[in-house]
Amino acid sequence: MGCIVCVPFLKLDRLFTDKTPKKMNKDAQMRASINQKLIETGERERLKELLRAKLIECGWKDQLKAHCKDVIKDKGLEHVTVDDLVAEITPKGRALVPDSVKKELLQRIRTFLAQHASL
Repeated sequence: MGCIVCVPFLKLDRLFTDKTPKKMNKDAQMRASINQKLIETGERERLKELLRAKLIECGWKDQLKAHCKDVIKDKGLEHVTVDDLVAEITPKGRALVPDSVKKELLQRIRTFLAQHASL
């Protein structure tokens, strides 16, 4: 099963909280710049691999897989679309990510940003 909820953790949305229209545009430019640098340096892929490994290690993947099976069993295979399944499991998937994993990823992102302060 692919990592459905991994990508949102790499969007860095939570690092930018001021939501005035002018600031939003600047934030969007900053996010794009950071994302581009993450991609160029290969750090984005390293972060994704770290996240995948940590989620497997803590049992997150197995928990989410079991939840998927429960949803399909409850609703019936014929009555569940992929979009329905994603909508159903995404909130639980995000909630099941241990705080320690979130903190480690955030620290890695902060370290990356500190090393690439010219962004």
